[in-house]
Amino acid sequence: MKNTIHPPVAIKKTKELSMHGDIRIDDYYWLSKRENPEVIDYLNAENDYTKGMMQHTETFQKELFEEMKGRIKEDDMSVPYKLNGYWYITRYEKDKDYPLYVRKKENLDAVEELLFDCNDMAKEHAYFNLGGIAISPNNTLAAFATDVIGRRQYSIQIKNLITGEIYPDKILNTTGSATWANDNKTLFYTIKDEVTLRSHKIFKHKLHSEVKEDVTVFHEKDETFNTFVYKTKSRKYIVIGASSTLTTEYRILNADTPDDEFKVFQERIRELEYNISHYKDHFYIITNSDGATNFKLLKTKETATQKAYWQEVIPHRETVLLEDIEIFKDYLVINERENGLNNLRVISWDGTEDYRLPFDSETYTVFIGNNVDFDSDILRYGFNSLTSPSSVIDYNFKSKIKEVKKEQAILGGEFDKNNYESKRIWATARDGLKVPISLVYKKGIQLDGTNPLLQYAYGSYGSTVDPSFSSIRLSLLDRGFIYAIAHIRGGEYLGRSWYENGKLLSKLNTFYDFIDCSKYLIEQKYTSNKHLYAYGGSAGGLLMGAVINMNSELYNGILAAVPFVDVVTTMLDDSIPLTTGEYDEWGNPNDVDYYNYMKSYSPYDNVEAKHYPNMLVTTGLHDSQVQYWEPAKWVAKLRELKTDANKLLLHTDMNSGHGGASGRFESLKEIALEYAFLLDLEGIYR
Repeated sequence: MKNTIHPPVAIKKTKELSMHGDIRIDDYYWLSKRENPEVIDYLNAENDYTKGMMQHTETFQKELFEEMKGRIKEDDMSVPYKLNGYWYITRYEKDKDYPLYVRKKENLDAVEELLFDCNDMAKEHAYFNLGGIAISPNNTLAAFATDVIGRRQYSIQIKNLITGEIYPDKILNTTGSATWANDNKTLFYTIKDEVTLRSHKIFKHKLHSEVKEDVTVFHEKDETFNTFVYKTKSRKYIVIGASSTLTTEYRILNADTPDDEFKVFQERIRELEYNISHYKDHFYIITNSDGATNFKLLKTKETATQKAYWQEVIPHRETVLLEDIEIFKDYLVINERENGLNNLRVISWDGTEDYRLPFDSETYTVFIGNNVDFDSDILRYGFNSLTSPSSVIDYNFKSKIKEVKKEQAILGGEFDKNNYESKRIWATARDGLKVPISLVYKKGIQLDGTNPLLQYAYGSYGSTVDPSFSSIRLSLLDRGFIYAIAHIRGGEYLGRSWYENGKLLSKLNTFYDFIDCSKYLIEQKYTSNKHLYAYGGSAGGLLMGAVINMNSELYNGILAAVPFVDVVTTMLDDSIPLTTGEYDEWGNPNDVDYYNYMKSYSPYDNVEAKHYPNMLVTTGLHDSQVQYWEPAKWVAKLRELKTDANKLLLHTDMNSGHGGASGRFESLKEIALEYAFLLDLEGIYR
């Protein structure tokens, strides 16, 4: 049945934006005023329009929701881990949306102690998220943080785990994490700027202190940096970190003497990145110093931390990216990436052993898991692939035996990983570089160009999208979809240079790679432009906006989640959260060269009168990372200029932020809407 509902039309209120002698006209700038009732009315009208246009799929959406929910084990629990004499567990109960955090003393047969029941805590809130939980060294106190808006501004409180009392201390506008000193009464935490939400100050809070004001121990004044605080795994040091896109700096303090002054580990040097881990009387340092693009591992004595004293442990390698390390009493574990694939390398401190754990597939994800016990002989890591559900595995360094502690249960009785196939193929980009694509699909598909295919990518900040399993995705695969992850430049899948060649004045490579992957998938008859769909969120939403401005004819449909699409205006507004800290990613448009380059690809600035694919755009009213008005303005301008009759829908969650709805299953309703949108375009309704 054909819909006759008419889309809302945003009022045009012309605003001139002038920079470098260039004038941009923004007719929808007014949508950035959240407090304006007209704005809320417009967003609600768009929601009503989306609901009306998708009304014929509502039953199907409910079926998809129940199908996806039905694969998830509701009465589930995490693999326990031991910290300071207690086993900690996160578990879910049937028909409840939020987790319970519990612990057991010394052994798993002990009586369970309930720390937090998030179902009870969330009762009065449309949105709820429990942030970091920090247990005091004597195991009697827990600092915990809550966000009830979705804007990632957490309030920290302290609970007495013996009496159950929640102390009156309440610290507002934090990042959500806190760190105890070893005296069990001093708590370090990070405050955000009220306007920009930049984490810019570290404070020290004294429990039961007569002093009302908490003490500022560090203020990061450079607006391109964020700051944070944590304790080393050895528990000896409190560490304050400050980081920008290209530069890091750390300060250290003995956790036994929290009232002493922090000491700078190595003062910041532009484009020097380093991370520190403590072991015995040394610090181990992952760094890009002296041209180590893919990073190398160094060490230095804890009494001589300046760069001049750093000594090489593992040299820089042109083809291997050093991503992370985990330190144990007898072993060092290194997470490295070669040719796009992660490896876990085990090295004994006595030098007698150096080997990699074997993994066979080309479409897998492996990562170092929760390893809080310094003295352990067990490495916990996670493994999954596009066809294999997630596993938590314990590897014994001494016996060399692996034990699968848990494999993700896929309920419903229909899942068999042998029914699916995955592979990695390589598309040739326009500049000759090979771009990897990870694919998964149900066995038996024919390469005749008729398969619906959903192509996903992110492509920014050096964030690598590894090929991982999704039980939710089965709802597409079982209906004939191919799922493709394009490992485009801007991520670090093929090393640090892969990132460097997809940022700043090379950002267009990110978009070109995605388009060239799309063309390759069509050429190889995995799909056709009548059946190709693309999906990206946040900076991946920018990707969506750019590719449809460049090559809209390749795609039948687009999913753009919380999309960053008004690049120039946002990057010129340093009052918006995250802006100043991102100059090293996108460039600073106060510089004319960056301004012109940004303007050349900014989706909002390049909307034109032409055909666009069918589109579903989603956002959250309280989003602190990509403000809701970017997608709202973009949709308004697209609706004004596009020359086709394709669907253009905007859905705004009026209760959530960048991460979407809270609750374990609530987010599945959003995914059900997205999947119904795609399946509707393919004429698939069951």
